[in-house]
Amino acid sequence: MPENTADLTLSLLRRVDSKLDLLTGDVREVKNRLGILESQYASISNRQDRMDGRIERIERRLEIADA
Repeated sequence: MPENTADLTLSLLRRVDSKLDLLTGDVREVKNRLGILESQYASISNRQDRMDGRIERIERRLEIADA
């Protein structure tokens, strides 16, 4: 019986290990995708900041800017 228990334990540990490998790969992929999203957000944020400045200049030239 103890030999059977050891085999069962080893089998379960192998399954856990394989699932852990899958999870590690998934987490790595999620981190990569998150990094891409962060850089895209930074790019959009910079564009918006530049557009805000341009709109302010246009409003000043047209004399429609708030006081």
